[in-house]
Amino acid sequence: MKNLFKLSAVLAVVVLTLSGCNCFKKMAKNQDDVNIICTPEVLTLNNGKVDADVTVTFPEKYFNAKAVLKVTPIIVFEGGEVAGTTQYFQGSKVDDNYTVIDKNNGGKYTMHVSFPYDARMECSELQLRAEIKCPKGKCKEFTLVNLNNGAVPTKEEAAVLAAGGAEADALKRAFGLTVAQGVNVMQNDIQYAVAMEMMETGYKNVITEVTKANYVYAINSSRLSKKAMSSEELAAFQQNAAEQNGNDRIKQNIYVNGYASPDGPEKFNDKLSAARSESGKKAAEELLKELGLSLDAASYGEDWEGFKELVAASNIEDKALILSVLNSYTSSSEREEQIKNMSNVFTALKNEILPQLRRAQLVNSSDITGKTNAEMAALVRAGKFSELTEKEMLHVATTNELTLAEKIATLEVAAREYKSVVAYNNLGVAYAEAGEAAKAATAFANAVKVGGNASELNNNLALAYIMNGNTEAAKAYTLNASKETKALAAAAEGNYAQAQSQLEGYNAAVSATMNADYTAAKQFIANDKSADADYLRAVIATKQGDMATATAELKSAIAKDASYADRCKKDVNLRKYIGNEIQL
Repeated sequence: MKNLFKLSAVLAVVVLTLSGCNCFKKMAKNQDDVNIICTPEVLTLNNGKVDADVTVTFPEKYFNAKAVLKVTPIIVFEGGEVAGTTQYFQGSKVDDNYTVIDKNNGGKYTMHVSFPYDARMECSELQLRAEIKCPKGKCKEFTLVNLNNGAVPTKEEAAVLAAGGAEADALKRAFGLTVAQGVNVMQNDIQYAVAMEMMETGYKNVITEVTKANYVYAINSSRLSKKAMSSEELAAFQQNAAEQNGNDRIKQNIYVNGYASPDGPEKFNDKLSAARSESGKKAAEELLKELGLSLDAASYGEDWEGFKELVAASNIEDKALILSVLNSYTSSSEREEQIKNMSNVFTALKNEILPQLRRAQLVNSSDITGKTNAEMAALVRAGKFSELTEKEMLHVATTNELTLAEKIATLEVAAREYKSVVAYNNLGVAYAEAGEAAKAATAFANAVKVGGNASELNNNLALAYIMNGNTEAAKAYTLNASKETKALAAAAEGNYAQAQSQLEGYNAAVSATMNADYTAAKQFIANDKSADADYLRAVIATKQGDMATATAELKSAIAKDASYADRCKKDVNLRKYIGNEIQL
């Protein structure tokens, strides 16, 4: 810490310029220093606030017993300023309730100042502005003091202050004493999105669609009638195969499976199903002969699985009992015998179910290859979202084909159109990656609103609250969050040692830098070649006095991400070196 200001010398000048302020004439006779120390010397963003302690030490035999000193801490930045809590100091004979500074013993007082962070504060100054008041003379009301030279307003300056406006604001700033410059906003560099969890999109580039049609036979027969070979079901099957045959993204796999109904001798039914398989294959080859497709044939004997499906879908009164029997026996003969014993239902089975199982089933299992990632990305850039399914939009947003802005735009459409948990959740992660903390929190809240499981979204909700500076609200979720999220919560509250010990990679390096553990910070990003890591290495190098490395790393960061060229000029860690030790 250093002595930033010798107030007693300033007040000596005040005596010369403000002869009507008698109480300050006596104070100026003491030439001992009034020390003002700001801790930290460089302000630091922490949990959405900028805090500091300003300690003022008044020497012995200095403070006039009848004087009142009013001090206001103010953060000044381009386009505005924010005032902190005003503190008052009074002599022992002043009839007020301010902090008393004893004339004989002096005193030491620490003002804690706290400001809600505004992005403009990155390039700012913390000033103290002082006003004085005496019981007699011209300073019966608080009068502004120029803490840089001890002067009080001239007649002309007093008129400017009285008029208000931009000129008055500029004059007040000129009268203020700067005790700290800039705000270290490295806490903002912590990347919360990397710990957030994207949900599975359910997308498959190759999907399988199955269509079926049946050749139906008479009981105990493997010969097909003309009627059996000309059903509407078979015509639709042929048309679908023909349409798919012209698409080079579809691979058709066609099978003919022969079956027998389970109401006769098992060996006989095995032979019957094989014969139906062959006759069904010949009929299918004739049906599809114009398409040039190859067919495979197989036989499966008695169709118990088909029997179960048909019974389950039927309106037979005792179907639950029938299904129970089927599940109780593994032997085909026992199943058949038990069902035949159920005379009250066997007639319904004989008339409604068994005839449908005397068949050769024609199956087309088509493997359909979807759009490539590049094709999906092209549709996104053309704004043709209507030509993409929800799963395609969710998928392409996870690829490297799109910029972050394009990913966000795609997920916004998916969320708006489909209002699904996955769309909202993944949109929230994308917003977080872009630094849009408020939008991320809203997206995650919408995911819960449309039916998302709060426990599944717990990690993301915790991180979204942390990003928004609401660490208190985040605590409801961090309790059950991942180890990484808990460490990020610690970093957000300024507990960088704890965060450093539990994190890895870039976030660990940021925490270590804030913890002044520069050796560890460099190790955490030793293999990271990103622009973010290059920039952080430049900051670390300046703190270690290695300007050659700082210059090289900063140039590398700017080459990869041009936005760093402007950022370094605002960054309190670098800006004083730009154009001096660091030449870009």
